[in-house]
Amino acid sequence: MNAIVITEQAVQDATNEAGMQARTAAKAFLQKHGDRDACGFAWVDVYGVRSNSKLGKWLQAAGFRKNYTGSLQLWNPSQAGVQSVSVLEAGAEAYAAVLKTKLGLDKVYAGSRLD
Repeated sequence: MNAIVITEQAVQDATNEAGMQARTAAKAFLQKHGDRDACGFAWVDVYGVRSNSKLGKWLQAAGFRKNYTGSLQLWNPSQAGVQSVSVLEAGAEAYAAVLKTKLGLDKVYAGSRLD
């Protein structure tokens, strides 16, 4: 089993790639289905990372903020300017998948809620 070494550069690379994948997924969903779903919000939660750790600080530099649940959270990772919760969810799911793969983090989840 290969251990993933998490460095500041690895976090920057992973969050950059995750952002690109999130934007691609949201754009593809939007082109296929349009902005016609219920209004809502989507985000990515990273649990088990302390905000004052090196990894926590690097994630915060990438836009994550500490949430009241104890997670580090990034809202609208696809940066899509739509209201459709499904479009935003597609982007959040893509972002979370990249972070899991690239950084080897287990507790990374996409979340959403209706407005």
